[in-house]
Amino acid sequence: MYYIEKTIEISAAHRLELNYESKCRHLHGHNWKITVYCRSEKLDENGMVVDFSEIKHRIKRVLDHQVLNEVLPFNPTAENIARWCTEQIPHCYKTVVQESEGNVASYEVD
Repeated sequence: MYYIEKTIEISAAHRLELNYESKCRHLHGHNWKITVYCRSEKLDENGMVVDFSEIKHRIKRVLDHQVLNEVLPFNPTAENIARWCTEQIPHCYKTVVQESEGNVASYEVD
């Protein structure tokens, strides 16, 4: 089994739709770190699991310097963003999203 991981940094704003009072209900921004984990039993014709630049392109073109509520069809929590990133990348089985120091969420395919 071959494994790769790619860490991407994006700057983006969001506000959370919550059923309780929180400062996160107001628009605010983060410098996010997103780490994508991929695996494959076979390499493609170029000798790769997934091209690192393709991973970066698929995530950054949608999320970087955006208001995430405007570009994603769900409440943009770190947990939901982790799932979305995993679904965007071929052979991706896990994504870890760090929205700020000490605040990390992950999603992993069973």
